[in-house]
Amino acid sequence: MTSRTTQHLRGIGLPTCVALVASTMVGTGVYTSLGFQLQDLRSGFSILLLWVLGGIISLCGALCYAEIAARIPRSGGEYTYLSEIYHPALGFTAGCVSLTAGFAGPIALAAMALGSYFHAAVPSCPPRPVEVAAVVFLTLLHLRSLGTSRLVQNAATLAKFLLIGAFLLLGILSVVRHPGSLAVLRPSAGSLPELLRPSAGIALIFVLYAYSGWNATAYLAGEVREGRRTVGLSLILGTLAVTVLYVALNAVFLTAAPSSDLKGVLNVASVAAEHLIGPSGGRVMSGVIALGLLAPLSAMIWAGPRVTQRAGEDIPALSFLGIASASGIPRRALLLQLVLVLAFLSFSSFEAVLVLAQIPLLLCLMLGVGGAAVLRWRRGLPEEGLFRCPLHPLPALIFVLCSAAAIAYSGITRPWTALGGIAIMLAPLLPYWLFLRRPDR
Repeated sequence: MTSRTTQHLRGIGLPTCVALVASTMVGTGVYTSLGFQLQDLRSGFSILLLWVLGGIISLCGALCYAEIAARIPRSGGEYTYLSEIYHPALGFTAGCVSLTAGFAGPIALAAMALGSYFHAAVPSCPPRPVEVAAVVFLTLLHLRSLGTSRLVQNAATLAKFLLIGAFLLLGILSVVRHPGSLAVLRPSAGSLPELLRPSAGIALIFVLYAYSGWNATAYLAGEVREGRRTVGLSLILGTLAVTVLYVALNAVFLTAAPSSDLKGVLNVASVAAEHLIGPSGGRVMSGVIALGLLAPLSAMIWAGPRVTQRAGEDIPALSFLGIASASGIPRRALLLQLVLVLAFLSFSSFEAVLVLAQIPLLLCLMLGVGGAAVLRWRRGLPEEGLFRCPLHPLPALIFVLCSAAAIAYSGITRPWTALGGIAIMLAPLLPYWLFLRRPDR
């Protein structure tokens, strides 16, 4: 590869990395989770506390990943980290989980949410054609060049956060006019006890799903300028900013509409907007939110194929997926991802895909976050000048224990779904050992 091409591939800077993290995180989860959480929790205070806890858990993960990214500055995310820290078999497992539950599933979920919000804005337009068209259109854009990906991502992120700013402003004005609406956010006698029930585990699963993406730039580390510093910094800054936004947005949703109107509803922002600015304004806001959901779709479609590409580079049987274009675009991996997303869209429901996908994702993230401690045990402290996770190993312990509690609670309330998620995690191990492992690894 020429030096000019290398410079081009490593052209992603800190603003784009932060935009990628924030754009991947802010999207489907925050616009869809509240309705499902209200099925298990009654207190608005409890729900906001869960969103704060989700931010703390994600920040702990980001701090650990920042150290790992400084020591292993290559693309691939959990595939690369688990391969180098533990064993290539676990890396291959993480790659399969990322391809299916980590990207194809969430891309399908984001497309479903986009279709639902667009249908709320234009009732005559069915959701499914919108879902398929959005995924195909963005995939074609990302097949062009890295420069196109940067432009699309930055523009979509800017539009989305302008939308969030408008929504927060409407919520603040509503609270000023009706200060009594804040009563739903105050703690009550049953607020904390309900967080200790197994049903709260499902609510936390939805929260952690909404925070998924705090590790986004780890998948593109090999294409980032000054990756040892920029990747980790972008994870931390993006996670902090999104935590504040999530708590504020959910406070707006809870104060804008009665819980009975939001409970079990997928497009909660549409319901909140109708209460804030009327039915016509609600339809307009639903259309704007649908456009805003293009940003997380774009971010996931961009980042996901890099994992598949790394697997293709390492495993001879999958070498056809490791081929990139002259401009560094993993086109075959992109097209494979598109096929999987369309398969999810053809038969899966939103809630089933979310809970099923989140369990193997959390298991992989727990291994990845714990990898920071393993690296210190094997190699000692990071070199001088590289990022070091503060208060080590406390952030890793917080992330692993809270994620394990969410999975355990999910297993109690939805045992078959939990078993399905664990099966997704374990299934790739058998074909790896039978057909794909390299004798020299």
